[in-house]
This record gives sequence, structure tokens and C-alpha cells, in this order.
Amino acid sequence: MSEKSAPETAIPGLTGLSTVEAEKLQATFTDIAERSQKLLQEFSARYQADGPQQPDPLRLTQTFMDFTAKMLADPNKLVQAQMELWQQYLQLWQSTAQRLMGQTVSPVVEPAKGDKRFNDPAWKDEVVFDYLKQSYLLTSRWLQGTVKEVDGVDSKTAQKVEFYTRQFIDALSPSNFAMTNPQVLKATVETKGENLVKGLQNLLTDLERGKGKLAIRQTDMKAFKVGENVATSPGKVVFQNELMQLIQYAPLTEEVHAMPLLIVPPWINKFYILDLKPQNSFIKWATEAGYTVFVISWVNPDEKLTALVFEDYMKLGPLAALDAIEKATGEKKVSAIGYCIGGTLMATTLAYMAARGDERIAACTFFTAQVDFTEPGELGVFIDEDQLTGVQEVMSKKGYLDGTEMATTFNMLRANDLIWSFVVNNYLMGKDPFPFDLLFWNADATRMPAAMHMYYLRNMYQKNLLVQPGGLVIDNVPIDLRKISIPTYIQAGKEDHIAPAKSVYKATQIFSGPVRFMLAGSGHIAGVVNPPSAKKYQHWLNETDKNPPSLAEWQAGAVEHPGSWWNDWDKWLSAKSGGKVPARVPGSGGLPAIEDAPGSYVKVRLID
Repeated sequence: MSEKSAPETAIPGLTGLSTVEAEKLQATFTDIAERSQKLLQEFSARYQADGPQQPDPLRLTQTFMDFTAKMLADPNKLVQAQMELWQQYLQLWQSTAQRLMGQTVSPVVEPAKGDKRFNDPAWKDEVVFDYLKQSYLLTSRWLQGTVKEVDGVDSKTAQKVEFYTRQFIDALSPSNFAMTNPQVLKATVETKGENLVKGLQNLLTDLERGKGKLAIRQTDMKAFKVGENVATSPGKVVFQNELMQLIQYAPLTEEVHAMPLLIVPPWINKFYILDLKPQNSFIKWATEAGYTVFVISWVNPDEKLTALVFEDYMKLGPLAALDAIEKATGEKKVSAIGYCIGGTLMATTLAYMAARGDERIAACTFFTAQVDFTEPGELGVFIDEDQLTGVQEVMSKKGYLDGTEMATTFNMLRANDLIWSFVVNNYLMGKDPFPFDLLFWNADATRMPAAMHMYYLRNMYQKNLLVQPGGLVIDNVPIDLRKISIPTYIQAGKEDHIAPAKSVYKATQIFSGPVRFMLAGSGHIAGVVNPPSAKKYQHWLNETDKNPPSLAEWQAGAVEHPGSWWNDWDKWLSAKSGGKVPARVPGSGGLPAIEDAPGSYVKVRLID
């Protein structure tokens, strides 16, 4: 009997499907039921062990209550805003009616440039979906505009309300629901609902990965393996302690600059963002440029390291690395790079060294690093006393902040791209995420020791003590960034949403040595990882002798250059890195090799 003649023997309740299709679907539902039951049992056990969860972990209820009271204090303004919305709705209804009668009309409102949620032609071509789209855009823009115009609200509260209002608006987009997304409806019809069933399986898989918390896969996690197809530059671990491994990379030139280069990456992420693949690896490019490259690979801390503080990261990180590099190469002086929070640490370290007369770092580069947190951008939304208290309570249970918590925070800054697009793809369309090395790295989360993390959040973000001379005292040494007199190269990303360029630029007014500031196109990652061979983006330079007080003034006199800034940085650093010496082979100097790069610390994963 052919498969087409099978419906008369199809399983009851699954009409319209062949026996083979029905049996396959029933097997899927059985799998879903079994996995769901197991998840519910695990959730119940964890709930009984941990007790009920905080219903408002971000402590937003009081913030929005206070904000609403301010809004209602001026009812006339609220009524006026509502009338404006109704007028826009009337215009949309009229426009839609005209379209239904076959007339060609211009849209009342259109998505912002770069908004990918409504790229499918049906959002424009089909009247119903065009109406849904425009109605959503009108309402969301009205709500955001109304929130911004409430009087009597301090700037930090306003920013917090605006941010979380945007999260709410993004979540309610019609593109996020099966019945109002034309792509999902089409897929449901074409696959007879298989997309939704597969999506449910994907949802269960992500709940299982997160042990009851939704851990949305942004990429195919099985497509990459650290040390095999990402982080592949050859080298050796030549030193390690409980906090970090120091990697020395194999030379790619016969001669190298005398002065080694130490890279201090952030410990909020793994270092291999600088070594994803050979064609865009900054590490590989720097070795090809003739530098002896050392990189700190931070440990992924567990319960044993919860007492680590910021001072430990300085002593066991860059200061320990300087001692090791001298043993490995015989060179006392090095140049250094600090990336993001690694740059904040490097600035602290340089001020500490300056106060003690330690001159081992001769020049330093900063990648998207803040030292003055007056204007920290949207991350400042999370830094008020209520939310910091909430973070502290969360960390008190295990002594560290789970890496997934940090990942969620950063994903919220670009929720449509890093959260909701994957909800649609994975759960509504029933597709597996596409293999993408950058998103694999993004999901490779790291923990934050409680003591260190609270010190950083409170003293840098909340109190902004690093920029105040003597505001921080580390190892009995008052920290004064004005004592940093060595040459520095500061990179900022024009579209950086984590370390805004305006905030990064403030360091030019603090350091007392010569500062070369460079503004790169794109953001926190692509603004840094942009090899010359890619011929992408651009960068700006201002060759004036002294950097003006503000970024806006600097930009007014800046000249745009096409492509990567890496060559400009190399020209700057090579002139300060001494003459050429024979290339150094990792493990052949004063420090024997411990293991092959990228080492074992970076391979510790929290979730697969």
C-alpha cells in the first residue's frame, strides 16, 4: 500500500496525516511529555530546596509605581498624549481602509532603519499584517515618547524606566507570536504544524540546558570546540596560578620587536574573541606584525575562589604576568593592552605602578575601556542601590554571579537581535540556530566572584571612585590616574553600547602622558576585531597635539579613514617597542611550557 493511501489506517485524532507521519508525530509528543515531566520534577525539587523565588528580582515595582505617580500628577498632559495617539490611530484606520479599497497610500509609520523584525514582504504587502505592524509601531513609539516627557523624574530613574519600557515593548512585538507573524503562519501551513512541534522540542532542550531556566541557543553549540576551530593560534601556556594562565604565542616572523606585548582581556568573557579564527584573529595578526604576544586567560571561578577581590585580579593578573614575561624573555619592559574591564584593571595597575616607581610597562593600549563612569551608557540602568542589593542577594547563595546572569544583562541591551530573533527562529519557526563563532563565544559565559564583582559595581559604576585621586586604595597605595605618564593609545567604538565612546574618551583628559585617541566604526566587538584584510568600517583620527575637552570637539576636527585602524596602532606601537631580536619560541626561555595554547582554563564551560 502506498503512503498516499494510508489515511484510512491513520491513528485516530490525527486526521489528514499518513500512518508514518502520525506515528512520527506521536513519538515526538511522547518525547515532549517525558521531558516535560522530568523538567517539572526537577523544578519542584529545586523549589523545595531553594524556597520561593523573589517575585521582583530586579526590584522594579517601586520604581514604576513612583514613576506612574509622577505621570498621573499632570492628567492634562496624559490626556493630550492619549488624544495624539487616537489621532494617529484614526489616520492608520483611514489608510488601511483605503488600501482595502485598492488605493495606494503611504505608510503612517515605518520601522527604524536596521529593524529586521519586519523584513518579510508580507509585513508590507498584506494589508492585515501591515496594519498590525504599523499599529504596534505607533503604540510603541507613543509609549516611549510619553515616558520620556514625564516631569519631575531624576535622570537615572528616567533612564531605568525607559530601558525596561523598551524591554516590555520589544517583547510584545507581533513578530514574536505565532498567530501574528506571517512567516510563522506560512511555515505552520507548509509543514502541517511540524515547525511548532520542533519549536517545542527546542524550547525543552534550552530549558534542560539551563537546568530549568531558559538558556536560548544563539548558535549551534556543537559546531565549535575551543582549541580545534576557535582559539587555534599556536602557542604554549608558560605560567599559571589560581586565577589565570599566561599564554605565549608562537612567532610568525624570524625577528620580533624586543619589547613583548601583554594582552589583558576582560574576565567577563573569554579571551578568544581576539582569536576566533585565523582570518580575523588579532592575536595572529599581532604575531605576524612581529610582536611577542602574551595573553592572560582568566580562570572561570567556582566556589573555591569566591573571596577574590579586585586587588587579587591586579596582583595575580598583570603584575604576575610581568614577572613571568621577564623570566620567559629576559625583557623587563613590555607594552600592554587592556580590553573593556581588563582596560579598567590596567589603568588601575598603571596608577599603582606609577605610585611605586615601577616602570615595567612602557606603553599601554586601551580597547573600549572606561575609567570615568560618569556616563556609562545603558549598563548604568542596572546600577542603583535596589538592583545592586538584588545582585548581592543572588550572589550570596553561591558566592559568585552565574555567567548566564551576565549574559542576559548584555543580551538585553540588544534584545531584538540577541533574544527575540532567536525565540522566533528556534521556537516558532522550529529551526536550529545557525553556526556562528561570534555567538558561540558570546554564549561561553564566565562567573564573577562575589567580592570582586560588588567592588567593581559599587566603586566604579556607582561611586565612580577610580577617577577620583585617592578614591581607591589598593594594597595601601592611593590610586591616582593622573600619575599615568606613559604613552597610551585609546580605542573607542562609535556605536558601542557597552562602553560608550563619550565615556571612553574621558580618559584623554585624565592621563598625563601623550594620548593618541582613535574612534573606530561599529561597536564593542566589531570595532575592535576588524582586520585590515576585511576592508570593513572606518576609523577617525585627529592629529592635533592636545585632545580637546569633549569627544564632540575631537570629532569636529577628526578625519575619517577607510577600513581597519590596526595598521595605525602598529605604526604607533612599533616605534616604541625597541629594535628587532631573534624570534622567541614559547617554552625555550626561562619558563618551560606547561601545555599547548589555548590552555585548560579557557575550556571550562558552564553550559553547552
